[in-house]
Amino acid sequence: MLHKMVSSPINLVIKIAEKVKEEADKELYDLPTIQQKLIQLQMMYELGEIPEEAYKSKEEELIVRYEVAKRLEMEQWEEMAKKK
Repeated sequence: MLHKMVSSPINLVIKIAEKVKEEADKELYDLPTIQQKLIQLQMMYELGEIPEEAYKSKEEELIVRYEVAKRLEMEQWEEMAKKK
């Protein structure tokens, strides 16, 4: 009983942390979100709202995130195909 009382809050914290990580990953590696950010970045650059160096730096970061997201998506598809 004591073990359950002690471990219950810890398990709750672990579940919350897992959910936060899942949501952060979803935001970080969501393909439509990344695509939208790339479009916004392009528009900001073309309108002269950001300098070229900032544009290139942020674009590179978004492209890396896009590639990771695409790889994760492909891995999910492969995993689903194996289950069938």
